Amino acid sequence: MAIFSQDALNPGVRKREVFGWAMYDFANSGYTTVVITAVFAAYFVGGIAGNAPWATFAWTAALSVSYAIVMLTMPSLGAYADLRAAKKRLLALATGGCVVTTAALALAGPGSVALAMLLVILSNTFYSWGESLTAAFLPELARPEAMGRVSGWGWGFGYLGGMLALGLCLGFVIWAQGQGIKADIFVPVTMLITAVIYGLASLATFRWLGERAQPNPGALREGGLRASMARLKQTFGEARRYTDFMWLLACAVAYQGGVAVAIALAAIYAEQVIGFKQQETMVLIFVLNLAAAGGAFGWGYFQDRIGHKIALGITLVGWIATCVIAALTTTKGGFWYAATIAGLCMGSSQSAGRALAGMFAPQRQLAEFYGLWTFAIRLASIIGPLSYGAITWMTGGNQRTAILSTAVLFVLGLLLLTRVNVGRGREVALAADARA
Repeated sequence: MAIFSQDALNPGVRKREVFGWAMYDFANSGYTTVVITAVFAAYFVGGIAGNAPWATFAWTAALSVSYAIVMLTMPSLGAYADLRAAKKRLLALATGGCVVTTAALALAGPGSVALAMLLVILSNTFYSWGESLTAAFLPELARPEAMGRVSGWGWGFGYLGGMLALGLCLGFVIWAQGQGIKADIFVPVTMLITAVIYGLASLATFRWLGERAQPNPGALREGGLRASMARLKQTFGEARRYTDFMWLLACAVAYQGGVAVAIALAAIYAEQVIGFKQQETMVLIFVLNLAAAGGAFGWGYFQDRIGHKIALGITLVGWIATCVIAALTTTKGGFWYAATIAGLCMGSSQSAGRALAGMFAPQRQLAEFYGLWTFAIRLASIIGPLSYGAITWMTGGNQRTAILSTAVLFVLGLLLLTRVNVGRGREVALAADARA
């Protein structure tokens, strides 16, 4: 655990606890890498839906439904977790739900569109709940001046976990194709591999990560749901005090919409537009994760030096370049350039955003603020992929136009980021802690 420096951690936080926290990113990244990005997405469009004209839209619609559920539930769930000191308990429930429903994706085969969509909705909802709850531990573990570094550790471990899951699946797929086994047989096995890795790796989190929050006595008397909704209403009512956090949420809605397109549709674009074969796509996503891991680790240290806002802005410029290159290139080599830039930007942009949210969150409302953060990025995850799917459908399958339009989301995010004042936002959070 030499990678974790003690001077980056809050007093009383042990290195193995941070390792346990980072291992959750390691555990859950296989889900996004294998299910949402590299394997099941393309299989859904080509294998389950039979390349129907509406197939890409149906895939983005299923994801959008799950994100809508998370949007409506996560802020109050986060408030409940704060008041009841239940982050870890709720994280365990979300993890179990995602592991079970990911394994159940193995039951989806050609023609079972409704079953596949239902299981994607359920598994992605559980995944998103878990992602938000684990992020809420970050400010408890890291010193404010090291928030980017520690966030980068988590994202970096996450991409390593994604590479492990994808690497095992890739090895199995290559073997299966060599034996003449078809996708409707080997894709279900990759779902089981992903579920097992998620479940086993998350055990380190529940073994070493502690729950530092204390229950609010008022919440225990009033009832958790009622108190959490009252707290959430109060937070929205005080939105003027958290001006910079609100601007950050608006920025996240824009740029995370573009990131969601890359996660949900990269494999579909690579195979249907550029002409990649399935194993080539899996290798592409594997290398993308390698670049993302390097970006998250390295950029985490860099952003603490130059500032989270500047660091995030640089990555958004990189994302704009990615969209333009992907839209214009007609060769696999050209698309590799776009994918490499996307990988470097993906880990660093998500790490910087999570760290900034932690800077603006009062200590007694961490899960609640990260619930609002999740609300924003899940709204983005509806806007981005759904608009991509709709543009593809309306243009008769022209995904080049759809990917070029995604650049607009990153431009908008860059403009909104200019309104964020990090120093002012941090002062407001500290003032809220002083009043508590």
